[in-house]
Amino acid sequence: MKIKALFLAFGVLALNGCAVVSSPVGSALFTDVSAPVSATNATDASRVGKSCASNILGLVATGEASIEAAKRAGGVTTVSSVDGYSTNVLFLYARYCTVVKGQ
Repeated sequence: MKIKALFLAFGVLALNGCAVVSSPVGSALFTDVSAPVSATNATDASRVGKSCASNILGLVATGEASIEAAKRAGGVTTVSSVDGYSTNVLFLYARYCTVVKGQ
């Protein structure tokens, strides 16, 4: 009986994870929001680059949501603005994307 209780406790602890993401309004059961991160004096925004990272159950996180990765993806050399996009579904799946606009 003690062994079953130990396995049950271990299983609960092993599966206890939450996927959360940065958001300007906090997290809810479902979140899909965007927010500004940064802006510069550059006005031309003819190119757009996007980079994302995701998290599943708070156990597996992959991706690169850096500004540099977004610049590379869009071929942006001069940044005019940076925005962040957050998605969270029932704390099971979370995704954060960085979008860089510039030339």
